[in-house]
Amino acid sequence: MTKIISTHSYRGGTGKSNLTANLSAGLAMRGKRVGIVDTDIQSPGIHTLFKVDPNHLRFTLNDYLWGRCGVVEAAVDVTNGLLDDQDQPVAPEGAKVFLLPSSIKTGEIARILKEKYEVDDLNNGFQDFCEQLELDYLLIDTHPGVNEETLLSIAISDTLMLILRPDVQDYQGTAVTLELARKLQVPQLLLVVNKALESYDFQDLSRRIFSSYRTPVAAVLPVSTELIQIGSTGLIRTLQPEHPFSQGVEQILDLIAED
Repeated sequence: MTKIISTHSYRGGTGKSNLTANLSAGLAMRGKRVGIVDTDIQSPGIHTLFKVDPNHLRFTLNDYLWGRCGVVEAAVDVTNGLLDDQDQPVAPEGAKVFLLPSSIKTGEIARILKEKYEVDDLNNGFQDFCEQLELDYLLIDTHPGVNEETLLSIAISDTLMLILRPDVQDYQGTAVTLELARKLQVPQLLLVVNKALESYDFQDLSRRIFSSYRTPVAAVLPVSTELIQIGSTGLIRTLQPEHPFSQGVEQILDLIAED
């Protein structure tokens, strides 16, 4: 049975896609078969973290939704992109990471915005993706805010991970999403505070966030020059496994596995 994890934020710019990609790397390093779906169709970008050239993609999630291909035909095996700082592979034998990217072509994004698509097709695609590739985990990188696709992703999730920055607007938006998730009875809700200044008291921040939302804080992740230097061209979990961000990723995965 595939465990489904949705990563979501009420606003953009929280580092949601970056965290999703690094979580997938952490799971693969634990020997798991992992799928990632980029459902942020209006502004896709997770492919860059795996160094996937969008110009070389035969199919994308968009093609599947418009009936041009099967869902697995649009998947890309990005396992070989999990490299350490010596460009050596880090995933053990049997581990896999498959990415289902969205198109970055302006015409296709415009078509999505204008014509939409059947959300039921997206749900069926999730199921086929999991079954045909025998996934242990499916990670869904959602579009910020609340729309029909987001509600579907939340509703089918075993774990919903809400990413927020230490920012008042993020705090208010996270409260809205948590209320929706509780109504949809998501089994596991986790908060991740991202882009916290290193001068903050992380334990105190975590306690205050928990007190406000009564939801477990899986990790408080720092903003750092190392992440900025990588610039979405790689995964800090594999490049710098001892980095505080990488350790936070493992802390999150321990909670998910424990559940």
